[in-house]
Amino acid sequence: MKRSLAMTVVILSTLFILAGCAGKVARSNYYTLNLPAPPDPPVAENAHTTVAIREFRAPAYLRQGAIVYKPSPEQIGFYAYHRWAVDPCDFVTDSIIDRLRATGTFSHVKRYDGQPGADYVVSGRLERLEEIDYEGGVKVEVAVSAQMTRVDTGTIVWSKAVSEVGEVNQHDIPTVVSEMSHTMERAIEKLLTPVPGALSAGSTTAANRN
Repeated sequence: MKRSLAMTVVILSTLFILAGCAGKVARSNYYTLNLPAPPDPPVAENAHTTVAIREFRAPAYLRQGAIVYKPSPEQIGFYAYHRWAVDPCDFVTDSIIDRLRATGTFSHVKRYDGQPGADYVVSGRLERLEEIDYEGGVKVEVAVSAQMTRVDTGTIVWSKAVSEVGEVNQHDIPTVVSEMSHTMERAIEKLLTPVPGALSAGSTTAANRN
């Protein structure tokens, strides 16, 4: 009887210890980029062209969900418990759509769905979205490229690539993500200046590289 009681005490103690350990398992934290909303678009009285935006692509390592850091130019690391709640490619695609709408340059701006009807199609790529931990200090880098194609001719009427770097004053993940948002805002503004529609209206071939 005493042996059974002692065994029961040992088992219960072990279960309590295991439960305590389980309670200490790290939980994932989720983040999203945050850009200011663009202004309401002006009335597009003279706009007659439509544009569709394909979902932006990205290197496979940027689409695994974890926030990326680079301890060296050749090495890529992932924060195991700090992840994106929204796919950055979806975020960039929606941001481009919102900002093109806000210009009033096009009569209609939509996400590309494979259906005919758009005069132009914009495709792009999120090249970089990562924390940089070498060359002194902590930085973030955002690089985006895009091109606009005229649907009826297949002609590329505009293309551009931009890269922006932001300094991180405090090395913690919320601060890093906040700086990624600021840097992404600058990159998208630079990418869409001048507005691609202004180029397509008067030329058949235009290219910019920054």
